[in-house]
Amino acid sequence: MTKSILASLALATLILGSTNGTSGSPRVETQGSTKPTIVLVHGAFADGTGWQHVIPILEQEGYSVIAVQNALVSLAGDVETTKRVIDAQEGPVVAVGHSYGGAVITGAAAGSANVKALVYIAAFAPEAGEPIGAFLEK
Repeated sequence: MTKSILASLALATLILGSTNGTSGSPRVETQGSTKPTIVLVHGAFADGTGWQHVIPILEQEGYSVIAVQNALVSLAGDVETTKRVIDAQEGPVVAVGHSYGGAVITGAAAGSANVKALVYIAAFAPEAGEPIGAFLEK
């Protein structure tokens, strides 16, 4: 299941990067009958609308998709906002973070039993609880 989601996201990225938004439908096979909800988390210099071209592609494949709108005031606040969104979902969740959103999904997914995968797109991928500053020093 995770591979099919990654394939959908990769295909969506390729399509969006190479066209003006008019493209054919990607085909992705999934295992099992329950598709996860995909929670998309934007980076530091963006907002939830950055996913506007990705969402329809994933929805066309039958995924429920939510783009979190974080305030970007603090990492702790963004983690809490994203965690509330994740915890409100019934069934499995795949959290996707772009850039700074990677640190957000790492923190938000900690302790959430329904998170089945984390997907990092050009993102920080710290260990749970690891400060971003320490991550940058590595």
